[in-house]
Formats: sequence, C-alpha cells, structure tokens
Amino acid sequence: MRFHLISLFTLGLVVQGAGADWMTSGKAPVKSPGALAFAPGGILLLGDSLGAQVVALDTEDRTPAQPLQDGTQFNGVAEKIGALLGVASNQILVYDTAVNPISGNVYLSISRGRGPDAQTLILKMDHDGNFSELALDHIQYATSRLPDALTGDDVSSPNSRMQTITSLQFIDGKVVVAGLSNEEFSSTLRVIPYPFAAGVAAPVGTGIEIFHTAHGAYETNAPVRTFVPYHVKGEAYILAAYTCTPLVKIPVSALKAGSQVAGATIAEMGPANSPLDMIAYRKNGHDYVLIANSARGVVRLEIDHLDDAPEIVSHNPNTNLPHKRFPEWTRVHQLKKVDESTGLILTDSAGTLNLRVIALP
Repeated sequence: MRFHLISLFTLGLVVQGAGADWMTSGKAPVKSPGALAFAPGGILLLGDSLGAQVVALDTEDRTPAQPLQDGTQFNGVAEKIGALLGVASNQILVYDTAVNPISGNVYLSISRGRGPDAQTLILKMDHDGNFSELALDHIQYATSRLPDALTGDDVSSPNSRMQTITSLQFIDGKVVVAGLSNEEFSSTLRVIPYPFAAGVAAPVGTGIEIFHTAHGAYETNAPVRTFVPYHVKGEAYILAAYTCTPLVKIPVSALKAGSQVAGATIAEMGPANSPLDMIAYRKNGHDYVLIANSARGVVRLEIDHLDDAPEIVSHNPNTNLPHKRFPEWTRVHQLKKVDESTGLILTDSAGTLNLRVIALP
C-alpha cells in the first residue's frame, strides 16, 4: 500500500484563499481560543467552541521563507508572551499551534487570564522567536456557524461546550471539523465547503460510531481528539485518535450531512491516556503517524499496510500496528509538521513552555 498525505494546497486554491472577496473587514467575533489549521493563502482557521463556529482569519502572511531548521529551540514561551501582554506567565494558556506553510511562522491560539473573563488572542512567532499579536479587532475574516452545537447546559458535563470543536483540518478544498454535537450520535465530523458562504450555516455533521477497545463496547459519544488525513489506493480517509486510546480510520466519502458511519478501530495505544496531537509523514520509503500522548509519550506507528490492518472488535486487544516510543521527548503537549522532514513540538518543562524543531524520526 502506498500512503499519500492529502495535499492541502493547490495553486488555484491559494489564489482563492488570498482573494478575500468572500471575507468581511472588521472585528472578528471570536469567543474562545481553540484548534488551529491553515487553509491556502495564509488563511488561518480557528475552531471557536464557545461561538460554535469556525472562523477564517486572513493573516496576510504570504511571504515565502525557509522553514525553521532542525534543532532550533525557543525557551520560555509563556514568559515571553506574558511580557508582551503585561501578565504573569501562569496566566497564559496555549490551546493550539499551527505552522504557516508559506512563511514558516508559528501561530498560537491562547487565552490571557483564566475563567470567564479570559481574553482570546492569536499570536505569531517569527523565525527569531519574536511574538506579535494578530489584531482580531480589525481583520479580514469569515465565519461558518455549526447548527448542531452543544448548548453547554448539561449539568453532568458543564465543560462539554468546549468540546464542540476538538480538531480541524483543511482537506481537499473543504474544512473537516471534529467534536461533539447535540445529535443522537454526539461524536461528530462536519465537512464545511470552503471558502465559507456569508450567512450560510455549516452542514449538519456525520455521527461517528467506534468500537472503544479499552471499554470493550461500541460508542457514539467519544469525541475525536486529533486526526490526520491520508489516501489509501486513491480513496481519502481520516485517521482519528480517541481518549483511552483507540486509533480509527474513517472514509471521507462516508461523511455526509445528517448520516451516521462506523469507523474501523485498527490500533490501540492503551487506557488512561489521551492523544494530544498527531502528524503523518513518509521517510526512507516508509509511512508513519507520530502521536503525542498524555501518558504514553510520543509514539510512532508504522502504517505502510494500513489498508490490510484488521479491524479490532475485542476488549484490550494484544494486536497493534508496529510502533516505537521516543522517551527522549518528554511532556510534549503539541506536535506540528513543519515540512516533510521536520516537526515542531511544544513541551512543558517544570512549568516553562518551550518550542523546539525536531527531525521526524
């Protein structure tokens, strides 16, 4: 099986993304920090869970530059951001990062402060480690509202609204959004046409059912924590990771508005663990997925024969994809792809956040 990462950017889409005739100029109505991903032309996508929307932001960051090099490290990230914003470093919460594939600059979705009065900010870090704020009060933007979002009124799970969007990616000219909805199958993948149409809500999502190996049962309410797109024999799939920790493949063709689909569980990374971030890449003729986990560290799974991987439908199975752990990378909270040979990790060392560029193993 030849693995292919889905191409995110084409020449036509770059022109379309940067055109801004589908955007509004003014204050972007962002209510919460969240998942980040880049669309073509320097357009940054933000998953705003409290606002129940995906917000497209024109960064105007379209000057090509060489990517950050292996071994580059920026220490004391929270302290530098706190100094820029005039707050203590422990008042800075980083929700997600994204690397602009054009400029190589790093974008961070953060909150300044904690609790209901926290301020949502998007920051840019350049190649020298300097931070600047992306001004959300005057920017070209567009929004796509999610019609089936959680209300946040569930007493048993008061923070569920923040799981409206857990991850998002730009795939083959569309925005795919993972999270929870208020539908019967609350675990949902939504496919939003791009660019966003003004005043038009996103289509309702597709309900996802999986076999949760640690629980030994089929479930429809566990959200996808992180996912990557890939191709198998010309067909587009999503490889999704869940808490405690099944790995599931889902055909993109099955993601139809209002439908329900069963994903195939093909690997298990162990209970009492949550996947934090993942990337896919090819090296030395082999295809891999690299996953940062809360309790299992960084794990590399070999996916050369993903099309032949048997579906797992048993409790705590012994079968798994070939894998390798990397104990030298500790407390990795986020993992992003810089280019085909390097990645970016955000680590927490004794309460200090550091960014480091690594060679993909």
